Amino acid sequence: MAGWSTADIPDQQGRTAVVTGANSGIGLCTAEALAGGGAAVVLACRSEERGARAATWVRERVPGADVRVHRLDLADLASVREFAAWYPYDRLDLLINNAGVMALPFGRTVDGFERQFGVNHLGHFALTGLLLPRLLTTPGARVVSVSSFMHRLAGVDLDDLQSEHPYRRWIAYARSKTANLLFVHALARRLAAVGSDVVAAAAHPGYSDTNLQGAGPRMAGARVTEGVMSLGNRLFAQPAAAGALPTLYAATAPGVRPDSFTGPRIAGWRGAPAPARRAARAGDDETAERLWTASATLTGVAYEGLPSL
Repeated sequence: MAGWSTADIPDQQGRTAVVTGANSGIGLCTAEALAGGGAAVVLACRSEERGARAATWVRERVPGADVRVHRLDLADLASVREFAAWYPYDRLDLLINNAGVMALPFGRTVDGFERQFGVNHLGHFALTGLLLPRLLTTPGARVVSVSSFMHRLAGVDLDDLQSEHPYRRWIAYARSKTANLLFVHALARRLAAVGSDVVAAAAHPGYSDTNLQGAGPRMAGARVTEGVMSLGNRLFAQPAAAGALPTLYAATAPGVRPDSFTGPRIAGWRGAPAPARRAARAGDDETAERLWTASATLTGVAYEGLPSL
């Protein structure tokens, strides 16, 4: 794993990938690298206009790239279902659950969920379940969910999944990122129970320069905070392309273990991919199962073909 880079990505010819939030930042860099390896990549973006610009950007850097764009709004379960129904390939080798929001003012999704929990966890829970039949029939398929080192700030509160009592935006974000890891843990256990070779793994980008950090302050009208976040990105963050490496490693490197967690090597903030430290509560069986049950109820998505544990 030491020194791993995009040059180490195996040939992706004949493989298909879905990357959520692929119009910018980590998602865009992930999509470009997979397309560069020869994969057919679907850019799943909330804005089709921004997705189209991203596709043009990829094609300019990867001549002949097989990329297409389709709208996916993870804050709207109807949009998630529409995307899954549209998905045009018979196989799905890589599902990259990358899209996310961070530390936003309180808000709700179309379906009434707290926005960070709804987008970061429930939207991807539903998407993965709806695309599961394609994953299960594709040899060597992988699901990679992008979490954060910030998950260590808070565990999931099963009595307050919507983070309403009270709402603290950074705690709500941390809970949603812990939920990503619990989801991977529960999914990996179910896949193992049926003998599937689908690998569910997690990754995090460390501190990377994307537009994620400034979105919350901008929505709240906190211009000073937004400026501080922008300055921090310029001074301390690694480029988004470097932040995408743990995701790309989890998605493509040989021998990636189910339920593994990959992040940057240097203090978990930057550098080449390396095993990441997961808070114990983010791998607790009981919590993972209770969250899974609640998520299935809230989204109405049943993972057909996988057992209850």
